[in-house]
Amino acid sequence: MQALYAQLLVGLINGSFYALLSLGLAVIFGMLNIINFAHGALYMMGAFVAYFLLNLGGINYWWALLLAPIIVGIFGMILERTMLQWLTGLDHLYGLLLTFGIALIVQGVFQNYFGSSGLPYAIPDQLKGGMNLGFMFLPVYRGWVVIFSLVVCLATWFLIEKTRLGAYLRAATENPTLVRAFGINVPRMITLTYGLGVGLAALAGVLSAPINQVRPLMGADLIIVVFAVVVIGGMGSIMGSIITGFALGVIEGLTKYFYPEASNTVVFVLMVLVLLVKPTGLTGRAA
Repeated sequence: MQALYAQLLVGLINGSFYALLSLGLAVIFGMLNIINFAHGALYMMGAFVAYFLLNLGGINYWWALLLAPIIVGIFGMILERTMLQWLTGLDHLYGLLLTFGIALIVQGVFQNYFGSSGLPYAIPDQLKGGMNLGFMFLPVYRGWVVIFSLVVCLATWFLIEKTRLGAYLRAATENPTLVRAFGINVPRMITLTYGLGVGLAALAGVLSAPINQVRPLMGADLIIVVFAVVVIGGMGSIMGSIITGFALGVIEGLTKYFYPEASNTVVFVLMVLVLLVKPTGLTGRAA
């Protein structure tokens, strides 16, 4: 039973990263209609920014949780202003190809300078150790990752679905001409939205750094699974991405316990089954 609980914990942690990353993808696609294949590279950049802040600037993990998403978010906004904005109104394939090229360039640059091996990033002192729950031993940092990710995901959902700013964001993507008539700067709103989605990826990178180490290809290992999570939840669905991310992480963990050979494919099998039954995803709506 301890092995089962351990795999459930691993599944919850992976689900936390799936949820944060797929949430960022859902925000970008749902608001901007861009299939952001650079998401994995920007997740990796978040981890590297945290590493640089600690080793070059002496800035600890807690500040990195704030600064890394802002720094990578600004980088993402520059990408949107200089490249992605010109794809407005074009087929999704153009955005996918452009962001895929950006991902290859970013990963190639980091791999050229840092190789493929992982760089260590220490767990902060306040989150070291663990708790004995009776039925299992829970490392404090891993519990923190699950809880913090869930709070960030729900806060993002509330921001987009329940606030005036979120209403402006949704309106700017559905009817930009009308929103401009109210004096709202639509291009700026779109740029900030892309920065928000990218910042969520960078935040996931910071959370991942002490667990998975900092590697140039850490995003490439996750991005295909995260896209599958987004498709299952429903392209552009905020709550669908959150629920599906955590749920598929747990399902993946259970599969590793009961049938390890299928653990790497179970997400894609589920994606196929969901698309056969409901092509718009579990919570997606038909266009």
